[in-house]
Parts: sequence; C-alpha cells; structure tokens
Amino acid sequence: MPQIWMTYDEFADLLETGAEQAYERGLEERLDCKISRDGQRRIKLNDALAGLFLDRNGAQRAPLDGAIDDLRNIHGLMTKYEEPAISQRRTVQRKFGGAW
Repeated sequence: MPQIWMTYDEFADLLETGAEQAYERGLEERLDCKISRDGQRRIKLNDALAGLFLDRNGAQRAPLDGAIDDLRNIHGLMTKYEEPAISQRRTVQRKFGGAW
C-alpha cells in the first residue's frame, strides 16, 4: 500500500467531517504525524484509510492487488527452489570442510 500523507483539512474532507473530529480520529488511530517542509502538519494514513482514499478517488486497486499476488507467488517459488540449494551447500561443506 502506498504511503499517503495529508493535512488535517484534507483528512477531514476524506472523512466528510470537521477538522477537529479529523484530528481526534488521527489520535484514536495513532496515525504518524509530521510537519512537512511547507510548514503544514500532515498525518500518514493507515492501510484502511488509504484504501478509503483510493476508493473515493476512483483509483483502481485490482491491478495493484494482482501484482501483489504475483509477487507472493514468485516468492513462494523462489523459496521452494532455494531450500535444496542450501541443503546441497551444507552437504558439500560437511564433506570437504570450510566455508564458502
């Protein structure tokens, strides 16, 4: 999920509420907060709120979700093929001694 930082006014618009309620929601959610170079105080949305932001702004999440699934599948395949290589290396080390 991308990092999305927004001012409390922008956050209030996202929540369709006032700035004070947005500030309180940020505290309740324990969102990260920082002062940007432009002097504005910004909060970082968590995954649920970032999803709300993307949904409200018409962002298509399906391609991103598909890419994440593809990466997980590739990681599983790499792990599957990495195990025998590690096992073979240990056998050779025991047989001939020394480290690689």
